[in-house]
Amino acid sequence: MKATRILVVEDEAIVAMVIKKRLMNLGYSVSGVAATGKDAITKVEGTFPDLVLMDILLKGDMDGIEAAEEIRKRFSIPVVYLTAHSDENTLERAKQTEPYGYILKPFTERDLSSNIEIAIHKHLKEKQKDNSAGEE
Repeated sequence: MKATRILVVEDEAIVAMVIKKRLMNLGYSVSGVAATGKDAITKVEGTFPDLVLMDILLKGDMDGIEAAEEIRKRFSIPVVYLTAHSDENTLERAKQTEPYGYILKPFTERDLSSNIEIAIHKHLKEKQKDNSAGEE
């Protein structure tokens, strides 16, 4: 079975490297690291990851919520937010993008792994459901 490919979107380089290392320790493949929302969309276009781990506050003029919305609309790739922000306004905006998870920093490897596995499972089930609905 091939390793799940994950794009990490995090604008703090040290944090991004820690996340990448933790993902690799858990057996995942990291398809890339992006620091801005626009960079995330470009990397999704080029690498088609199985899942995107998205920070909400990013450098540049597009935050993680806007980038996640674009990725969901254009590529139908599941997004799990990995953020330190849990205020009500941010959470409400994030919910509008129909994320597959929302992990608060600091997080454990177990939190990370279980959220990724549930998100991938849910996404695969939805794709199977969509495919079988199209065959009717």
